[in-house]
Amino acid sequence: MDKIRARFAPSPTGELHIGGARTALFNWLFVRRYGGKMILRIDDTDKQRSTEEYLDTIINSLTWLGLTWDEGPEKGGDFGPYMQSQRLDLYNKVLERLIADGKAYYCFCTTEELEQQKEKDQREGRPPRYTGLCRNLSYHEVEEKKAACANNYVIRLLVPEEGDTVVEDVIRGWVTFENKGLGDFIIRKSDGLPTYNFASAVDDNLMQVTHVIRAEEHLSNTPRQQIIQEQLGYNAPVYAHVPMILAPDHSKLSKRHGATSVQEYRDLGILPEALINYLALLGWSPGEDREIMDIEEMVERFSLEKVSKNPAIYDLQKLTWLNSHYLRSLDLERIKEEAIPFLLKHGHISMEDVSKKEKTIGKVIELVREKVRTLEEIAEASVYFFHDEFPYEEKGTEKHFRQEGARNLLEEISSCLTSIEPFQAEEIKEGLQVLSKQKDIPLKKINPLLRFAVTGQTMGPDLMNTLEVLGKEKILERLEKAASICSS
Repeated sequence: MDKIRARFAPSPTGELHIGGARTALFNWLFVRRYGGKMILRIDDTDKQRSTEEYLDTIINSLTWLGLTWDEGPEKGGDFGPYMQSQRLDLYNKVLERLIADGKAYYCFCTTEELEQQKEKDQREGRPPRYTGLCRNLSYHEVEEKKAACANNYVIRLLVPEEGDTVVEDVIRGWVTFENKGLGDFIIRKSDGLPTYNFASAVDDNLMQVTHVIRAEEHLSNTPRQQIIQEQLGYNAPVYAHVPMILAPDHSKLSKRHGATSVQEYRDLGILPEALINYLALLGWSPGEDREIMDIEEMVERFSLEKVSKNPAIYDLQKLTWLNSHYLRSLDLERIKEEAIPFLLKHGHISMEDVSKKEKTIGKVIELVREKVRTLEEIAEASVYFFHDEFPYEEKGTEKHFRQEGARNLLEEISSCLTSIEPFQAEEIKEGLQVLSKQKDIPLKKINPLLRFAVTGQTMGPDLMNTLEVLGKEKILERLEKAASICSS
C-alpha cells in the first residue's frame, strides 16, 4: 500500500474512553504496519462541551499509551491546523462553493416548524426527514430572510431524493442507505459552526486521509459524508468500522460497569503495555490463539481483514490477568518507576525516601509484584514493609494467635532468629529448619505463624525474602508484640 494516511479524531468533550483508545490503536497499528502516517485531529467544534482540560487529558492518555502521531497538535504538519476550531475559514469557503454551485442552500425553518413536521411524519408512519421547504427560495427571498433573522439560519446540503448511497466497508462489506431516508441534512449550524459530518468530510479530503478507521456507531454518518464528498468532487477514503465494545451483560459499556476511560485505568494501576495488549484483542484476532503480544508483534500481525464485525465483550478479569503478567515480566526498574507514585499516594514513603531508600523500595516491589494484579495492589500489599502499625487479618488471628502454644512458639522463633547472622534469606531458612528438627515442630506450623506475626496476613510473597527485607530488629519487635496478643 502506498501513501497510507489514517486519522484519529477525538472530540475534547470528555476523557479518552477505552473505545476511543481502541480506535486510536487500530489506526496506529495499521499505519505502522504499512509505513503510513498517523494524524491526530481534534474535532472541537462543540463549543459548549469542549474544554482545554479534556484536550490535555486525551493527549496525555495517548502519549502514555505510546500511540504517537506523525501530524497533529504539538507536532505540526503540512495539512494543519489540526484543531477544527482553527479551520473555520476553510469550511466557510467550501460552504460558499456549495451554495454557488446550487448544491446547498440556506434554511430558515424554525424549531417549531421542524418539530411539527417531525410529529406529522411520526403520525403517518414515516421516518423524520426535512421536506425541503426552503430548497427553492429565490435569491431575493434568501437575502430578505437572512436580514430578518439576524443570521439565525442553517445551511443544508441538497441530497438526491432517488437512489441509494452505498458504503463499501472493509469490515462490514457493502452497506446500503436509501437517499430518501436521509433528507437534506444540515452542514452548517445556526451558530455558524460546521456540523460533524461536514467538517469531517472536508478535513478527510484536505488532509489527504486514505483510510477512516472508526467505531461502528459512526457507520450511520458515513452515507452523509460520502454524499458531501460526491457533491464536492472528492474521492471517498476507505472506510472500516470496528465493532462496539459491550459490557459483560451485552449492554453498552458505561460507568456502572466500572472504569471506562484510559485515565481511570491508569489511576487504578494498569500498565500501558497491558491496556494496549488488551484493547488489541477487543475485536481483532491475531491468529494462533495469541493473547500476550508486545507492540512490535501487533504491528507485524495487524490487518483490518482480521477485525470482527461482531461486538467485543469487555472483560476486566482478562485485563487484570494481562496486567499481572506485565508486572512480573517487565524490567524491575520500570515497575519501580511506575509503582512509586502509588506508594507515595498511600503514604508508605516520602519523596525523600525515593532516593534514600531506593534499594529497599526496589526489593519490596520485586517481592510483592509476583502475586498482585495492579500497581495499586502493589501499594496495598506492601503496607507492613513500610509501617509497623498494621491490622491483623481476622481469620488469621483466630487461626494462629488463638491456637494452643502460639505464644511459646513465637518466643522460640524469636530466640532462633536472634542468633542468625548474616540475616539473609538462606541463613534464615536454615535456622528455622534447625528449630523445626530440635523442637519436633513441622515447618508448616512454624512458617504460617511467623508470617502472620510479622505481616498480619496469612498469604504473601516468599517468606524468607520478606524476613530479610524487613530486617532482624523489626522482626523481633513484631514477634514480641504478637506474643503479647496470643492467648497462650
